[in-house]
Amino acid sequence: MIEKCLEFTKAPTDTFLMLLPYYKKGSLHEILIQPHYHMDLKDVLKHFQRICLSIKTLHDLSYAHRDIKPANILFNDNNEPVIIDLGSASIARITVASKRDAQKLLDEVNERCSVTYRAPELFNIDIDSVIDERIDIWSLGCLLYAMLYKKSPYDLVYERGDSVALAVISGKISFPSNSNETVNDLIRVMLTTDHFKRPFIDTVLESIKVVNDSIDQDFNGHQSLSKTIYTV
Repeated sequence: MIEKCLEFTKAPTDTFLMLLPYYKKGSLHEILIQPHYHMDLKDVLKHFQRICLSIKTLHDLSYAHRDIKPANILFNDNNEPVIIDLGSASIARITVASKRDAQKLLDEVNERCSVTYRAPELFNIDIDSVIDERIDIWSLGCLLYAMLYKKSPYDLVYERGDSVALAVISGKISFPSNSNETVNDLIRVMLTTDHFKRPFIDTVLESIKVVNDSIDQDFNGHQSLSKTIYTV
């Protein structure tokens, strides 16, 4: 679900003051940094599916969140994920018509989009390029990785002081040994560097169902999810 505004009022300075719910269970980030964090794979997928359904609501309204990350996922009293911080949200589809447009968008993403969850097309913004809601799909791929393995695939790059932009654009991702390859395939598909080949949210939701079914059936003979669900 998406965070609801309970009340709002306009201040004398032409700004708006909003009353938002308090979620005492805290954020996904606070859960992930616990030393002995562990979440069952089925629970990870259940929460992730709910997060994706909330993002679908935004995308269906032609908006993108632009800053999906563990710190922006809270949990309500029913242990359901709630997406917060819509201050980064924007019209999903943007055509960059000029150098000025490119610089304006770059300034916005540098201010509002967390670097280790940022899609590659937001690092080098070209004139005549088209940015759409699939920037959120990239962030969701990083989020699912973090839910499974505690950190974004690019957090360690950032912590070492290396270039996150180069790491993201390279498209190289490593996974822990003995991890679930079917889930890893879903992450790989979401982290497709060419955003025109990256799936939309409806395809991601279909893929989650396939992953869940594969876990329920405990099938042998792994097949690549990128081939069975999403074909370019």
